[in-house]
Amino acid sequence: MQRLKTRMNQVPLTPPTPSDIVRAAERLKGVAVRTPLLRSDVLDERLGGRVFIKAECLQRTGSFKFRGAYNRISRLDDAEKARGVIAYSSGNHAQGVAAAARLTGTTAKILMPLDAPRAKVEGVEFWGGEVVGYDRATQSREAMGREIAEREGRILVPPYEDPFIIAGQGTAGLEAIEQLDEAGARADAVVCCAGGGGLIAGVGLAFKHHDATTEVWAAEPAGFDDHKRSLESGKRETNAQRTGSICDAIITPTPGELTWQLNARQLSGGAAVSDDEALDAMAFAWRHLKIVTEPGGAAALAAVLAGHVPVKDRTVCVLVTGGNVDREMFGRALERL
Repeated sequence: MQRLKTRMNQVPLTPPTPSDIVRAAERLKGVAVRTPLLRSDVLDERLGGRVFIKAECLQRTGSFKFRGAYNRISRLDDAEKARGVIAYSSGNHAQGVAAAARLTGTTAKILMPLDAPRAKVEGVEFWGGEVVGYDRATQSREAMGREIAEREGRILVPPYEDPFIIAGQGTAGLEAIEQLDEAGARADAVVCCAGGGGLIAGVGLAFKHHDATTEVWAAEPAGFDDHKRSLESGKRETNAQRTGSICDAIITPTPGELTWQLNARQLSGGAAVSDDEALDAMAFAWRHLKIVTEPGGAAALAAVLAGHVPVKDRTVCVLVTGGNVDREMFGRALERL
């Protein structure tokens, strides 16, 4: 992977390698949580396969996003840290950046949509991040982020279009592979949510390097299944709208340019999950796995529970990626039990 260029907030669009994920894991050791790989007899019997749940909702700040944020920000030198960082996010990347900034001795300003869950806003504020609101339906967070970076001299930390971010997220996949090996298992498929595609790009890279036959499936909100449609058309597709799903954490306009370089060749398929399916998955995770997850974080579990990804007679690893959910939304899920 080419050296990161930070002077003008530029990142060379060169995807990371499996070795970069290993180096990211070394950097994150003792800082990030080695999240558990869970099993459920109820889940296995219901789906007719062997399912392993990678519980990234138990990661520091409540989602996998801390991995990539810390791997990126911890590489800044003292002069860059003095300038601070700027990021945009609906909440999970925001919290990861705010936490990584405090832990590495810099400051963070975060652009968050006005409809972001309050739990995520409070998470950013807990870590000392400064929140700036924007309207995701009418304003471009990318343009706003670039303008603030140029005006204030801050380092832009994008949510997925960065090789160090992707490599950091890929450590969740590397951990899952190690844990599967410890259990004497190999994955026929790994299922992961996809917004901009940073997590699934890193996780897919780790799994494909370990075993090229492992299938990689993207789970997305219905109406925002740009990865699924991009696979079908062979080019990056754009969603028609920017709002309209409870899975706020994984609503993005189109697959990332950098992430798509990996995902275009790594993905086996995509699954679009409805709001009801996401709520059902949240309820199932609480009742049978004893974990709390948010709608977007439950998308991959929703995809397998709803039958969108083949599981019968196979071993499948599913990432539950975030647990930052408001009480009202979680209540909607529990009402379905």
